[in-house]
This record gives sequence, structure tokens and C-alpha cells, in this order.
Amino acid sequence: MAPRSGPPDGGWGWMIVAGCFLVTICTRAVTRCISIFFVEFQAYFGQDYARTAWIHSIVDCATMLCAPLGSLISNHVSCQVGIMLGGLLASTGLILSSFAASLEHLYLSLGVLTGLGFALCYSPAIAMVGKYFNKRKALAYGIAMSGSGIGTFILAPVVQLLIEQFSWRGALLILGGFVLNLCVCGALMRPIALKEDRKTAPGLLEQEYVPEVQKQDLKRMSICSPLIKAWSHECLCYCSWKEYDFLLMPGFMVLAVSVLFMAYGCSPLFVYLVPYALSVGVSHHQAAFLMSILGVVDIIGNITFGWLTDRRCLKKHRHFCYLFAVGMDGLCCLFLPVLQTFPLLVPFSFTFGYFDGAYVTLIPVVTADVVGTSSLSSALGVVYFLHAIPYLVSPPVAGWLVDTTGSYTASFLLCGFSMIFSSTLLCFARLAKKIKRTRLRSLTNDTHSKHHIWTNGAIAYSVTGELDQKDAELLSVDTSSYSNR
Repeated sequence: MAPRSGPPDGGWGWMIVAGCFLVTICTRAVTRCISIFFVEFQAYFGQDYARTAWIHSIVDCATMLCAPLGSLISNHVSCQVGIMLGGLLASTGLILSSFAASLEHLYLSLGVLTGLGFALCYSPAIAMVGKYFNKRKALAYGIAMSGSGIGTFILAPVVQLLIEQFSWRGALLILGGFVLNLCVCGALMRPIALKEDRKTAPGLLEQEYVPEVQKQDLKRMSICSPLIKAWSHECLCYCSWKEYDFLLMPGFMVLAVSVLFMAYGCSPLFVYLVPYALSVGVSHHQAAFLMSILGVVDIIGNITFGWLTDRRCLKKHRHFCYLFAVGMDGLCCLFLPVLQTFPLLVPFSFTFGYFDGAYVTLIPVVTADVVGTSSLSSALGVVYFLHAIPYLVSPPVAGWLVDTTGSYTASFLLCGFSMIFSSTLLCFARLAKKIKRTRLRSLTNDTHSKHHIWTNGAIAYSVTGELDQKDAELLSVDTSSYSNR
């Protein structure tokens, strides 16, 4: 298949968006709904908040920690194979979790195995959307990432109903069958060849790279020999460097640090929103309904922010839209401890859900703006990898604070300040970059200003604005000869 000059911005790309939409339902929405099992696990196994919270932490951590593995399989084998394999692993983990006899069993099956399966699906599916869209990239990501909100809206009450009808074991077993739909999503991910990818790929099998002698040898060898040569040590080193050279970009470094604090702040709320609502006297169905509200408003945030940031007036300010959304979620967390009734928690779910959907949509868009489309899959793998440690640590830390202080106030305040710091850090970095660019531009304008030299009516000037010694000597010779005349 001949490589395309650019993304099609439509066509089969909309099927890729639909596949990514289903992937986010089966991965992120299912992960969020694990918080509904929190009270059931705590009551059944008789453990405290901190130990029970490790289940959700390990799922999120494994999903993000193994994200580069998903990108690696997608780049070197196939996106379709990676997502299908991930679907099988995730489904197996959920089914095995329904037979758990201890929290340690859930740590391995629901945490590690299911999280690994989600990792093989999540980042490759998101990267495929970026390969098929350019002009409408933010809108495509908004639709694709809205699966997380729609899935949460639908699954939260359904999971609560399944727990009441079939207990938590039956609910996990049914979720295991549901997650098998990831294999269908993988079949939709048709690969696309772009000229930009060919420029960055190691051309060991291309005609200009292979010497003439090796070309004759390749003709005599079997079909496997060129593949063996392609995976030589030199090619692997070159490929690895070209795939991850964006790690040294200052813009990506700042984004990475910002993501660490953002990930620490956002994770505990999805774990403790339902337990917090129950602790202030909200019923089980109302607590599950809060998660549904958060999910459906998440959809609105995904799509509207995706559409808005594709507009010409906001397209150049995607970074500031992203940090604004993160900062607003941080403010919501700061106000949560004073909201202790269901009518007050409903507006919180609306606000937090909207801005959560907004910044989740912009993560791949901002990453693509920083590193480019050709490195998007690897960069997303690293970005989601950076989520791993905060996702692993923050829910147990929040649970420890709840066990120690006897309230959720300290946990939510820590989450809010963490997200606000993430937004502020990125804001200052962008402002510093803008100031530096303005100074360089003014300095360049001064340097490139024309310096006129008048000599008896003749004009000599230097375009660069700085005469070197050789030009000065030539100029003095020309002026002296002109005066002699």
C-alpha cells in the first residue's frame, strides 16, 4: 500500500474513532466502576481503606506502567494484534477475580492481569486516531474519549444492579465477558501508511540504504533473511533512538512533570467519591447516580472541548485550555469536603466531570502538538507510563489519611492542590517560553536591521547587521578606490 501524503481526516478514520470509543468504554469506564466494588470488598474481606484502595491503584498503575509495552507491540507487530491480546488478558483477569478468596488474589488478577490487558489496548487505540486525523483531530479525540464518560454513565448503575442481583462475584464475571468486546475493537484498527512515518523510520530495507553487494546477497537468500538483517543490533539502536528522541525536548519534559502531579490529584476522587457520599448519608443508588452524572457530563466535556479547541481562535491555545481544565478540577476537589448532601454533590459531579472530560481529551492533542504525529504512539506510551506511579500511590495515601484523620478532608485537599500545582507549573513554563521567544525575536530584528554606510554618495550596507573583518576590509578597499576616482 502506497503511503499517503497526510491523514485522511475521515473515511475509515471514523471507524477508528468508533473502535477507540469502545476501547475507552471497556478500559477506563470499567476501571472507574471498580470504585463501586470498594465498599463490597471492604465489607467482605474486613480490611481498612488503605489496603482495599490498593486494588484500584494497581489496576491504574499497571494500565499506565505498561503503556509503552502497548506502543511497542503496536509499532513493531500490529495495533490489531496488541488490542486483541489485551482484550483476552483483561477478560481473563476479571473472570479470575470473581473467584478471589483474598485481597492478594485481587491484587494479582484484577490489578496486574486486567491492568496489563488494558495497557495493551489503550494507548495504541488513541494513537491510531491521531494517525487518521489532523484538521479535526481534537473533535475526533473528543468523540473517541467520550467513551469513558458514556461507559461510566451506563455501567455505574448497571454494576450496582448486578452486585445487588448476583453479588460482586457475579458482577465481575459479567464484566469479564463484556470486556471481550476489546477483541472486536482491535479488528477495526486498520493500519495506515503515511509519508511522515517513512521519513522517521530506519530505512534498512530501503534501496538507498542497502549497499549493492548486499542487494545481490538478499536476492539469493530466503525471504526470512532480510527480516533477520532488519532486526540487527544497529537497526534496533537506531529505531529506539528515533522513536524516543522526543524525551530530550524541553517542552515534553515540562509536560511530563505536569502530568505527574495531575495524575496524583485525579485518581483518588474516582476511588473515594462513592464511599465519601455514603459516609455523609447518601444512599447507595444516589452514590452510584453521582458516578453516572460524572460520566455523562464527562461526555459533554470530551466533545465540546474537542470541538472548541479545533476552532481557529482556540487552536493555538490548546495548552492553556488544557491547564485551565486541570486547574478547575483542582478547585472542585478543594471545595468537596464542605459538600455533604446529595443536592450539593450533584453540581460537583457536573463541574468535575465536565473539566475531567476536557483535559482527558486534550492530553493526546497537546502531546501531538509537542512531539509531532510520527512519535505520537511512543510519546503517549510515555505520558501514560508517567501516570503509573501517581495512580499507584495516591489512592492508598488518601486511604491512609482517611484512616488517620477520620475524615476525607485532608485527602481531597491534597488532590486539589496537586492538580492546581500541575496547572500552574505548565502555565509558568508556557509564559517563560513565550517571553524567551519574544526576546529572541526582538534581538533578531535588531541584529537583522540594515546598517547603511555612506561614502561619497555610494551606499554600502550589511544585511546581517554585523560586519566581519573580511567584509570590512573589502568595504575599505572599495571606498578608497571610489575616492581616488
